Amino acid sequence: MTDRSAPPSPTSPPQADESAGSPRPRPWLPLPVAGCAAALAGLALLFAFPPYDQWWLAPVGVALFAVAVHRRRARVGAGLGALTGLVFFVPLLSWAALEIDAAPWLLLSASQAAFVAALGAAAAYLSPLIDRAPLTWPVWVAVLWVGQEALRSRVPFGGFPWGRLAFSQADSPLLPLAAIGGAPLVSGATALVGGVIAAVLWRLTVAASSHRGQWVAAARAQALPVGALLAAVGAVLLASMAVPQRQPDGPPVTVAIVQGNVPRLGLDFNAQRRAVLDNHVRATEELAQRVGRGEAAQPDLVVWPENSSDIDPIANPDAGALISGAADAIDAPILVGAIVRDPAAAGPYNVGLVWQPGTGPGEMYAKRQPVPFAEYLPLQPVVEPIARWLTGDDVDRVGGFAAGDEPGVLQLGPAAVGDVICFEVAYDGLVRDSVVEGAELLAVQTNNATFNEAEAYQQLAMVRLRAVEHGRESLMASTVGISGFVGVDGQVSDATGFFTQDVPVRTLSLATGRTLATTVGVWPEALLATGALAGLAAAFVLRRRSRTKVIDVNERST
Repeated sequence: MTDRSAPPSPTSPPQADESAGSPRPRPWLPLPVAGCAAALAGLALLFAFPPYDQWWLAPVGVALFAVAVHRRRARVGAGLGALTGLVFFVPLLSWAALEIDAAPWLLLSASQAAFVAALGAAAAYLSPLIDRAPLTWPVWVAVLWVGQEALRSRVPFGGFPWGRLAFSQADSPLLPLAAIGGAPLVSGATALVGGVIAAVLWRLTVAASSHRGQWVAAARAQALPVGALLAAVGAVLLASMAVPQRQPDGPPVTVAIVQGNVPRLGLDFNAQRRAVLDNHVRATEELAQRVGRGEAAQPDLVVWPENSSDIDPIANPDAGALISGAADAIDAPILVGAIVRDPAAAGPYNVGLVWQPGTGPGEMYAKRQPVPFAEYLPLQPVVEPIARWLTGDDVDRVGGFAAGDEPGVLQLGPAAVGDVICFEVAYDGLVRDSVVEGAELLAVQTNNATFNEAEAYQQLAMVRLRAVEHGRESLMASTVGISGFVGVDGQVSDATGFFTQDVPVRTLSLATGRTLATTVGVWPEALLATGALAGLAAAFVLRRRSRTKVIDVNERST
């Protein structure tokens, strides 16, 4: 990564841009300093997310990133962006290497960092447009960031939305914006605040340079533009505070989450699966005994986590009998996380299966977004030899799961439950589909047994955003934790410990109305991403015009 431009100060005379053919102001920071800023940006973003939860560092990270790449050539911006992405994603996704070889974790981190590299190139390319209208800098930062997240959430193989700015803001005053425009609007607002920080620092530094380092005089000279930028932040915060919180309008239901826990050592694969099922059956039966003694409320429905029955309970009579016994004991329908094999399908399904007391299996939701390279192998003839070379026999763990094609709305007693399974909570459309189809509360079934608390808390932060986004009380049910309930304000109740057995019970309220975010769906993201494309197009036109002027001047001089 090289940058031939010398960067003494932001007020230095323009330098010829050989790639664009037009005068280009020198970068604000020397390249080594910009590299440090890019690395610090990645660290700031990392510490904004769980388990650190310093949400205010997200806009700081965006600001550091913005100033690092500004006025750089696109290729240098890409290099700085890759540095930010690697510093951010490698530790954020370190849970992916706990049970498997490090190669898939590092490849996943590098693939996500590549999108941040593209963001760095795009932000650097927009520099002439920003220099022409400096007060628009925060807007361009926001739309570019949302555009990058929109792309990363879709490609390749359905995308991987982990690490979106919105998912760091569960404790932020910006969270209520999710009810208006979902995760994209929260990400955009977070990036906008970061862009304001960058623009204010830039203007004050330029002014201080012209006033010989007198920062007070510089602040006075820049009072109007800096005030306008800070007013934009105030407007965003006021808009967030003014968002009305939609209260559930339906009847109460009592819900139990069964976190059965898993054995850690000493069992082979089949014995492990049976032990996990036994744990959830036993915990449910113990809840029934507590209900009988008046120590716990009678639940209207019970939610077990993903993979609570890896033994197909429909095909295996013993597993089915165990679950039936638990459902009869608690006298309530159980949402069982199960693996179901359909001989007519390309592979097994990862499902949420309703098990009724007295009658057994009923409605079923099949996971619509299996995880590539973990639950199925995309482009198998090409990818399998590479995967075997990288991970040895680990490729045999890929389950070859088939994808479902229907939204997860299941009737459990009095409640229409919107079911999403594990990583699906990160995908905007999958969660929204269940609400549009009539879900009155949201349930996220997950299995965190092969991960750690950091991954569990990162996932719980997504549940918190979804609860606000759709005005639905929600829950996360995990085999080992973290399980808990989430209110429509994003606050968590009855959170369980990690690698413990626990059965929290809580009364929730059903909801039937729609938030604005549910109604408008993908449109806020589409508009913001279109703004990013418009900015790139405008920068292209501006660069072409500058190139033409330089050519005309050169021709006249000769």
